Amino acid sequence: MTIIVLIVGISLLILIHELGHFLAAKWSGLLVEEFGFGFPPKLFGKKIGETTYTINALPFGGFVRIYGETRLEGEKENPTLKKRSFAHAPFINRVFIIVAGVIMNFLLGWLLLSLLFAVGTKSNAVVITSVMENTPAAEANLQAEDILVGFKTGDELVSFIDQNKGQKAELTIRRGGEEFLVTVTPRTEVPEGEGAVGFTFQETGFERLPLHRAIWEGLKTAGAIIGQVFTAIIALFTRLFTGGEVLKDFVGPVGIYRVAEAAASVGLFWLVNLIALISLNLAVLNIFPFPALDGGRLLFLIIEKIKGSPLSPKFENAVNISGFLLLILLMVVITVKDIVGLF
Repeated sequence: MTIIVLIVGISLLILIHELGHFLAAKWSGLLVEEFGFGFPPKLFGKKIGETTYTINALPFGGFVRIYGETRLEGEKENPTLKKRSFAHAPFINRVFIIVAGVIMNFLLGWLLLSLLFAVGTKSNAVVITSVMENTPAAEANLQAEDILVGFKTGDELVSFIDQNKGQKAELTIRRGGEEFLVTVTPRTEVPEGEGAVGFTFQETGFERLPLHRAIWEGLKTAGAIIGQVFTAIIALFTRLFTGGEVLKDFVGPVGIYRVAEAAASVGLFWLVNLIALISLNLAVLNIFPFPALDGGRLLFLIIEKIKGSPLSPKFENAVNISGFLLLILLMVVITVKDIVGLF
């Protein structure tokens, strides 16, 4: 069930992203040749108006094909469709079409978070969010996303730790669907900002709020997450150029599944929260100026505007293909790392 929900959820995120490009292109009056549900090979399709809607064999998201979006060297464009071509659309329209997918992912994340605040649920678990170095938690090999079994609220956990300061205490941890005991000794002398054990935590519940407050809290939370993701990515690139150690902070499909499995074991709300977080992460990642991503396309568009003429289609396609292949290679490496981490 977790796998099904995760596949449907991530497919929805990709489909919503592509729907943003689709709606922006339609609004701009461009010719949208195809809107695909899933990825080829194509199973069947139906043309409605001027757009062909296809159902494809690989049910992971979708894609949009806009006339004039991918140019070929020396290609002759249909003069009657020139005004409806992406390549000849006004600069501001092309920018809007490119960033529309990112906007849709942000809106979806905001909507899901607002829904959680509006519905609300009591906390039924406590989850570790970070572990500090050189602390009892680190010595016990506690990790972020570990679920502390037996505690429904943070107050219960804090009370347990206070009662066991200076003596060994056992905690039951749920990680990746498995439960095991760890022994920690809460410190009697607590360094400022670390806590007696040395981890931060979060309750899984959401306070039920009136609709207007839920929307506002959802927006504030989504904005805060966007800021944290930007900061984290910049930190990753900084470490890449200073220390070269960066892959340990990434997870691929296997890693995401393990996180989703832990979230599902807490409850549906936590799983929906995870999908909201992934949507907001996708929004940030897609806007970074990397080839094959929306941010890379936006960068080429800005260079074209400054340059006063289009970039060579051959060069642009080569860079995008290279970026796409690099992303695939990175995904393979991260997936292998995640699988190795299972053993």
